Amino acid sequence: MARDVTNDENETAPEEPRLRLVRGDASPEEIAALFAVLSAASGGNEAPAPRPTSAWASRERLVRRPLTPGPGAWRASAWR
Repeated sequence: MARDVTNDENETAPEEPRLRLVRGDASPEEIAALFAVLSAASGGNEAPAPRPTSAWASRERLVRRPLTPGPGAWRASAWR
């Protein structure tokens, strides 16, 4: 048995304008210029910059550095 179910929750009400002219008489060009300035100032939806990889999480730590012969080489091999 099939029923025709309407869901009132999925219906959305029309949105109110986000920008409203309260006072004055602006031309369409002035409104377009204002909209362009506000859009540019908002910055848009930019992705955040990627965070640098931590030295502890770096795979380079798993690779051993080449051994260099010479005085103090054993001590220098422990430091990166």
